[in-house]
Amino acid sequence: MDKKFDRQVNRKGTASQKWEKYGDSDILPMWVADTDFMSPPSVIEALHERIDHGVFGYTNVPTELNQLVIERMQSLYQWQISSDDIVWLPGLVCGLNLACRAVGASGDTVISPKPVYPPFMSAPRLSDREVCTVPLKENNQHFTIDLDALEKSLTDRSRLLLFCNPHNPGGAVYRQEELEALASIIIQHDLYICSDEIHCDLILEAGLQHTPIASIGEEISRRTITLMAPSKTYNIAGLGCSFAIITDKQLRQQFINVRKGIVPDVNLLGYTAAIAAYKAGDEWNQQQLDYLRENRDYLQREINLIPGLKLLPIEATYLAWIDISGAKLTNPAHFFEQAGVGMSPGRDFGDANYMRLNFGCPRSTLEEAIRRIKAAIINELPA
Repeated sequence: MDKKFDRQVNRKGTASQKWEKYGDSDILPMWVADTDFMSPPSVIEALHERIDHGVFGYTNVPTELNQLVIERMQSLYQWQISSDDIVWLPGLVCGLNLACRAVGASGDTVISPKPVYPPFMSAPRLSDREVCTVPLKENNQHFTIDLDALEKSLTDRSRLLLFCNPHNPGGAVYRQEELEALASIIIQHDLYICSDEIHCDLILEAGLQHTPIASIGEEISRRTITLMAPSKTYNIAGLGCSFAIITDKQLRQQFINVRKGIVPDVNLLGYTAAIAAYKAGDEWNQQQLDYLRENRDYLQREINLIPGLKLLPIEATYLAWIDISGAKLTNPAHFFEQAGVGMSPGRDFGDANYMRLNFGCPRSTLEEAIRRIKAAIINELPA
C-alpha cells in the first residue's frame, strides 16, 4: 500500500462539509463523496504557482484544458470530440438540472434509475418535470437498469433518461453490450440521455473499463449530454470544475440557453487544478486506485462477516452500498451515528434497506469504522 494515502490530514476547522457535519462529536464522517487524501502534488504545485501570480480576475476557458479533454477522450475511449462540444460548468449537479430544462417542456417526464444519487430525483422536479423511476436489476451480483421495466414505463411524454455510469450508489460499471441495448431503446423511442460519468476514472475491478455511452455510435451521441469532472478522482470538488460533452449542435445550444444568466463560469483555480490533474495526475491516480482496491477488499471481507450486513462486489468508485436489511434496524442512520460512524442513509437514494459508506480514507480510519460497526451490531443482537 502507498503510505502517502495512510496520512491522516486534519480537516476539522476548515469548513469541510464532510467533517463539520458532526461538530465535536466522536463520529467518523464517511458520507459525502470526497476523499480524505491530499490532491496530487502536480495540482497543489500548480495552484501555488497560480496564487503567486497574485491577480484573480475573470477567466476564459483555457485552450490547453479543452485540448487535454479532447486528447483524453481519444486516448481512453477512442472518442473523437471537438472543442466546440465541451461546455464547462461549476459543478456536475447543475449539469443534471440544466439537462432537465434543456430537453422537453413543463410537465414532460424524466426517467431516473432507482436507487440513485439524490439529485437525479430532485433535478426533474426543480425543472417542472415529472419523475418516473425505473428499478435496477441484479444479474450475477451486478446491478444495471432493468431495460424491460424501462420500456414499459415510457409514455408519449417521456423525453429524457438520467443515467449514471459508473452507478452511484453501488459502483456498477456498464458493459459494452449493456450500453448498446440501452442506446437502442433511447434511439427507438426518440429519447435523450444525460449520462453522469463523474466516477469514470475510478474503476477498481480488474478487466473492466469505462465506456462513455455517447462514444458507441453517432446516433446515440447526438442524443447524449455527457457529464464528467476531475473532482472525484483528484479530490478537488471544492474548486467547482466540471464539464458537459454535447456533440449535437442543437442540443448543445438548448443546454447553453437555459444556463444563461443563472449558472456562473468556472473559477480560475478550478481551471488551474483541472489542467494539472489531467496533465500530470494519472500516475498518482493509479496509486490511489491500488490503495482503494485494498480498502475495498478489506471492507467487503469484514462487512460480510458482520451479522445482518451484506456487501456485494464494488466495481468502481469509493462508495460502498451496504445491505443492512438483515440487521432489522428501526433508524439505521441514527443507529450507526450512535456507534460513531456517519454514513449516507439509503432512503436518500431510494432504498432504506441500505447505507452508503465512503471508503476513500486512510486504512486506519476504515479499520476503526469497521470496529465500531461490528461492536454496535453485535451489541444489538439478542442474547
